[in-house]
Amino acid sequence: MEDLLREYLPILVFLAIAIGLGLVLILAAVVFAVRNPDPEKVSAYECGFNAFDDARMKFDVRFYLVSILFIIFDLEIAMLFPWAVGFKNLSDASFWSMMVFLAVLTAGFAYEWKKGALEWE
Repeated sequence: MEDLLREYLPILVFLAIAIGLGLVLILAAVVFAVRNPDPEKVSAYECGFNAFDDARMKFDVRFYLVSILFIIFDLEIAMLFPWAVGFKNLSDASFWSMMVFLAVLTAGFAYEWKKGALEWE
């Protein structure tokens, strides 16, 4: 049991350093930050200019398509990293199941590309 806990020691040290550094940086910002707000600095803006329309306006569906594509391919990468790390110890079934997974995602990407979801006018 002691050997198992010793293997986790570098992770705990890394977490302690990360949390400590985060707290030091946050506290430094609170202590040393200049508090001199003016109306221009605290005004709401987006992309460098004032808001000119209602926040409840309708968005083009392409915004949602791009976000869905990002989520899909982000999840693909999240599934691919652990698979690639343990690649030497994988069986044939796990290899081919990942190939099927990648084929389905590639077919979905090709379909999106063919339908023009990636084109921005």
